[in-house]
Amino acid sequence: MSLFTLFIIAVGLSMDAFAVSICKGLALPKITPKNAVIVGLWFGGFQALMPFIGFLLGNRFKEYITAIDHWIAFILLCLIGISMIKEALSRENDCENASLDFKTMLVLAVATSIDALAAGITFAFLRVEIIPAICFIGVITFILSATGVKIGNVFGLRYKSKAELAGGIILILMGSKILLEHLNIL
Repeated sequence: MSLFTLFIIAVGLSMDAFAVSICKGLALPKITPKNAVIVGLWFGGFQALMPFIGFLLGNRFKEYITAIDHWIAFILLCLIGISMIKEALSRENDCENASLDFKTMLVLAVATSIDALAAGITFAFLRVEIIPAICFIGVITFILSATGVKIGNVFGLRYKSKAELAGGIILILMGSKILLEHLNIL
């Protein structure tokens, strides 16, 4: 997998965390660098941890499903993308909670990184070098999440749904690219 492809996947995966970070920034009355770092560490850390767990799971079962791994990658990335697009198009606003406590952030970090777990499974099938990949995903998510807190505080909800929509489209396109490459169409 090329660095560019990994970067695009990292950005796509981090869009949920970015959208929630915007909500955190919107809910917080005053933003400090510490707030942005806390949010970035939670989301970046879990976006790195979950693909690693997925990779370990995928490696465990890889030998049984190698013949259809590209279809699995395509389906998982498309399902994640469709879910993100649906969420982006829904009119619900869940940005009231300004808390950065352990329990709140743990729930949000896990919820926003479930898609990264599925992506980690696809990484096992695609034989991605996992340590550099998860570090890259974690750093990208940290940067976008920390930035999202500030954007949310300054601009409000204007970019939340656009970020989720873009992330969903990116993941569907990456899944399609993986499938087409394995079918020797690209």
